[in-house]
Amino acid sequence: MTNSHYSLVLIILIIVAVVVAGDAANVTYDGRSLIIDGKHKILFSGSIHYTRSTPQMWPSLIAKAKSGGLDVIDTYVFWNIHEPQQGQFDFGGRRDIVKFIKEIQAHGLYVCLRIGPFIQGEWSYGGLPFWLHNVKGIVFRTDNEPFKYYMKRYAQMIVKLMKSEKLYASQGGPIILSQIENEYGMIARAFRQDGKSYVKWAAEMAVELETGVPWVMCKQDDAPDPVINACNGRKCGETFKGPNSPNKPAIWTENWTSFYQTYGDEPLIRSAEDIAFQVALFIAKNGSFVNYYMYHGGTNFGRNASQFVITSYYDQAPLDEYGLLRQPKWGHLKELHAAVKLCEKPLLSGLQTTISLGKLQTAFVFGKKANLCAALLVNQDECEATVQFRNSSYLLSPKSISVLPDCKNVAFNTAKVNAQYSTRTREPRQKLSSPHMWEEFTETVPSFSETSIRSESLLEHMNTTQDTSDYLWQTTRFQQPEGAQSVLKVNHLGHVLHGFVNGKFIGSMHGTYKAHRFLLEKNVSLNNGTNNIALLSVMVGLPNSGAHLERRVVGSRSVKIWNGKHSLYFNNYSWGYQVGLQGEKFHVYTENGAAKVQWKKYRDSKSQPLTWYKVSFDTPDGTDPVALNLGSMGKGEAWVNGQSIGRYWVSFHTFKGNPSQIWYHIPRSFLKPSSNLLVILEEEREGKPLGVTIDTVSVTEVCGHVSSSHPSPVISQRRKSHNRKKHRHLKHQYDRRPKVQLQCPNGRKISKVLFASFGTPNGNCWSYSVGSRHSPKSLAVIEKACLNKSRCSVPVWSKTFGGDACPQAVKSLLVHAQCS
Repeated sequence: MTNSHYSLVLIILIIVAVVVAGDAANVTYDGRSLIIDGKHKILFSGSIHYTRSTPQMWPSLIAKAKSGGLDVIDTYVFWNIHEPQQGQFDFGGRRDIVKFIKEIQAHGLYVCLRIGPFIQGEWSYGGLPFWLHNVKGIVFRTDNEPFKYYMKRYAQMIVKLMKSEKLYASQGGPIILSQIENEYGMIARAFRQDGKSYVKWAAEMAVELETGVPWVMCKQDDAPDPVINACNGRKCGETFKGPNSPNKPAIWTENWTSFYQTYGDEPLIRSAEDIAFQVALFIAKNGSFVNYYMYHGGTNFGRNASQFVITSYYDQAPLDEYGLLRQPKWGHLKELHAAVKLCEKPLLSGLQTTISLGKLQTAFVFGKKANLCAALLVNQDECEATVQFRNSSYLLSPKSISVLPDCKNVAFNTAKVNAQYSTRTREPRQKLSSPHMWEEFTETVPSFSETSIRSESLLEHMNTTQDTSDYLWQTTRFQQPEGAQSVLKVNHLGHVLHGFVNGKFIGSMHGTYKAHRFLLEKNVSLNNGTNNIALLSVMVGLPNSGAHLERRVVGSRSVKIWNGKHSLYFNNYSWGYQVGLQGEKFHVYTENGAAKVQWKKYRDSKSQPLTWYKVSFDTPDGTDPVALNLGSMGKGEAWVNGQSIGRYWVSFHTFKGNPSQIWYHIPRSFLKPSSNLLVILEEEREGKPLGVTIDTVSVTEVCGHVSSSHPSPVISQRRKSHNRKKHRHLKHQYDRRPKVQLQCPNGRKISKVLFASFGTPNGNCWSYSVGSRHSPKSLAVIEKACLNKSRCSVPVWSKTFGGDACPQAVKSLLVHAQCS
């Protein structure tokens, strides 16, 4: 086929896919699956949040999701960014949900719209706007009239918006599923009967919106008809009790591809094999809709991350924070999706049989006709097992599921990865190491007389700031008859506290994600006469979950000074408050705002924290994603050309001694070709801006490790089935064998083979050596097949490598290559 013919066919396929999604005029369901235009469907979905990426990234992210075998894109709707102030709406830029959904439709995919309006999602206040907190008599997420009024008003507005753009499937749009509420089953007990009546009301309210598509409630075992109850978690193949009605399908709304990370915690890594096992098990148990949470996590820009959650979100997802393929997770799941689609007809035939193959081995068989039969052979054991199924013997890998689309041949095994592995590297492109490049502006510590908000007691942080800033100054003053050495003790319930006495910094203390209460205890020197205390309370994101979110309390609970004999308590003293910092007030992170304050030349030594730094940099050449390396900094927030790229907290190390996050994504759409303004607010004295660099992120090494016991890649099998018979015959031996498949991204080519061994190589892709059996032709064969190519495929076949002196041994091919 010529390139022009291939392009024409590709265009036709894309048009057909769009038409198929656009023509989905009727979506219903039964006990087996969703039914779209009269056809039962097994659907794979992936969560991509429009707010955690940029409009410029959306087409690429959606295209990669489709290429990975997804049918559906899932997203929350974020109330607090669309209505930040009551009655003031914003649907521009990253908030343009209509544009996002239309982009999905243009790629021929469906949409699952999770309206909430409470979404949790590690998002500030669980997606609820903070002004809702101030509504008189309101109690969130229960049978409370004020909350129900605003919740219904918001849901109606979103549905009306979707209808006005004809985005529901019933209108020819891509939205085939909607969600109301979110994981309410986690808190329902706290509200007792009011919780039950609220769930019933929410379901009825959603159905009355008449979207023409089904509604779901996740983690809601008692979801009222016709709303579908769905599962969330890592192991829904094992834990889901099933639909609460025989007329509802089994839906998995959140299959966690890793887990969100909080400052101070190690990242949770979930393997591609484990994800594939649970998905296949869910499908074996009649599951028909699986959504990966997240498929692309993205970035918590600005102050949108919830308490203690890092700025990078689900970076271990199949598409990483920057939108690069996370291999082998992306590729292994793509193979799984292709294998399941080969089984779709028998899976949906309604005929299922479960056969015990051993103590921990089971066959799930679908369909009875010889030409319409699929089986999933499940091994729950941690050891491999040989089983007999339909007069054939199968060796099942430990904790694995083999997919047999014809009840005979294994097309896919969850424990055997055909996909390549890849490593992500970051290259410094501009070092900002010259003191002459930087300027600084240091915050002034306010005194009691300079504050305008006064109280005779300690005020709560969130009620005082109204979420306009992470920062709240609390100041008081007192008379001391003589100078003395004393101890300041502050009991604080919150995130971070910085202490100042008479304008001088005395120290800081912070809590953790699981323990917010802490004690700041520092030695202080007091003056004879008037003394000033200034405490800076700092939030690292609003809370986002749990019952009675509107009652959460943050702030100092008690303040006292002890001089060795007596304690002076300040709880009932007169306190002055200042919301936010001077730099925030003047917007010094913008070009116009920066001109409103007096910047000084950078000084390398600091006696005070709370310093703003600014510098100019040029955009790196090329198209690779850009990241800001803040490894030399402490804690704060960073802006590029006036746009916040998020909070950072490099100084908060995990128990292994590592920062939770060093690199911070700068979307290229935030950048100009040159003279980009970078402004950093550093809270701590130890932050060193001279160590900051502008980096690019890319995949520079790929690796494959496949054995002769692996199934051949499903994708190549499917391609082969489209060839004419003579091509099938000629290529049968080649195509039906396992292969190492390598591909360099972004136009790069394989420039060097770092390791190649056919035989019995030791180790894995990133730690290997030649084994006892090794073909001396390994390197030459791989170099001939792969060098200077963007992709290559080499079968795990002894004839390719000059024969086999020991044919009974299982052989492997391990290749590690460099892309440039």
